[in-house]
Amino acid sequence: MPKANLSVIDREAASVDKAMSSLDAVAALAALGQPTRLAIFRLLIQSEPQGLPAGTIAETIGCAQNTLSAHIGLLARAGLVFGTRAGRSIIYRANVEGMRTLIGFLVLDCCDGHPELCGFTPAKPKGSCGCS
Repeated sequence: MPKANLSVIDREAASVDKAMSSLDAVAALAALGQPTRLAIFRLLIQSEPQGLPAGTIAETIGCAQNTLSAHIGLLARAGLVFGTRAGRSIIYRANVEGMRTLIGFLVLDCCDGHPELCGFTPAKPKGSCGCS
């Protein structure tokens, strides 16, 4: 029986090019709604743009490797993290554009469709912060 492809490697732009749906937003928020996954995501955001190998993530947050793998898989399916192969290791990074898309979705209708009135500005162009 073939295994489903749950790879998180090179999935950086998986859902960034399309508008976020309510289901996508719920999946991302649910992924972040668990303390360990939130800690992983925050650690990866702090480590941008270099990212971190799984062992460093596990050691820093005090999580077993197999549990970490499940958490990263869920975050990746939600469009919040991705991995890039570097030799024999995988370097995990936060999907900054995915988070921008989520935040944009959440504030899109603020102030009757004018989020700039509340100080919410449009997302910066890709690469403008040096993160992606």
